[in-house]
Amino acid sequence: MHNKDVDILIVGGGIVGLAVAYALIRRLANCSLAVLDKESELATHQTGHNSGVLHAGIYYQPGSLKARLAVEGIEKMVSFCSDQKINYDRCGKLVVATNEKELFQLKKVAERAQANGVNAIYMSPDEVLELEPHVRCIAALHIPSTGRVDFSDVARSLADVVIKNGGEIHTGIEVLKAKRKLEGWLVETSEKSITTRYLVGCAGLQSDRLARKAGHKPELTILGFRGKYLDITGPSADLVNGLIYPVPDDRFPFLGVHLSRNLNNQVSAGPNAVLALSRENYSGSKISLQDIAELVLWPGTTRLATRYWQSGLEELKQSLSIKRFVDAARRLVPDLAYEDISLGMTGIRAQAVDIRGYLVNDFTLKSDKSSLHVLNAPSPAATAALSIGELVADQIASSLNR
Repeated sequence: MHNKDVDILIVGGGIVGLAVAYALIRRLANCSLAVLDKESELATHQTGHNSGVLHAGIYYQPGSLKARLAVEGIEKMVSFCSDQKINYDRCGKLVVATNEKELFQLKKVAERAQANGVNAIYMSPDEVLELEPHVRCIAALHIPSTGRVDFSDVARSLADVVIKNGGEIHTGIEVLKAKRKLEGWLVETSEKSITTRYLVGCAGLQSDRLARKAGHKPELTILGFRGKYLDITGPSADLVNGLIYPVPDDRFPFLGVHLSRNLNNQVSAGPNAVLALSRENYSGSKISLQDIAELVLWPGTTRLATRYWQSGLEELKQSLSIKRFVDAARRLVPDLAYEDISLGMTGIRAQAVDIRGYLVNDFTLKSDKSSLHVLNAPSPAATAALSIGELVADQIASSLNR
């Protein structure tokens, strides 16, 4: 990429960054636009390492960005997939309660679903068996609007549309520094310098670092939570028809170990959630001294650990013991056989933690007159990506037209 000027520079080639580019290219046809990603391929990180579920929006605080954009976003995503001939379906999912304590929490999930305008059907154990004959529970919610898709396919289609409409996408280019100029930014990259009127950060696991490179001081930091999945094969794979979820612990923005059959009929269980010693260490065999130093120095980390050390310890034990991991899946489907289960894919979730040690539950955007950074966009960001893109495009159009 040569030294050049662009009106809008987007850093991050995951599904959120590409959805922002897609919204902008349609909204501001006369603006030049470029997307940069430091990896050699698009959608390398969170977009390409997840269970591929289109979330309906049942878990999120009514009135939050997560709730609104997930409910809107799943419909926009389904429409986009239909238009672009991307394979998807709306198989629905079950959220199952296995004991009385979970039954109370299940009712809270049902109340949130209703407040968010999502259809959630209460089911008895006998009704559940008609959908999932091998699930054991005392009650469940059926969410018909939940679906499945390969978000990497969506990302590639978004990129194709952006390029066809005159946008540029460049991989293998890392942003090193961004300096504010009188009219916009001078962005130093691993290849060349770029000047831009407006800078957009959609860097996922590196979102806080990118914001700091641009001179911002976000009151949060990104912690990477490493999540393993299990592959379920053999006779045990036949015990799962669709998507089976536990009742989540409402203290955490994680949904717990769930069972899912994807569009290719591969069955998996997971993920767990363990603090990663490297934000991009999918193998688990490497550590990053920079990441560890930031973990230790960020005041919120200690406060988070003090508050949730017991839950964190249980997650760590589960991560270190495949038997504990399998047992978590067997709470939903007891007949799963240990010999049919092996370690599968690993993902890393970018989760913002504030200085007080609280997990940031909602999507978080920080903007000024010439930049906008998506600082926290964990699940259901992939589902909500097109709605996030439109929200960001609205803010940028307003700033550029002032």
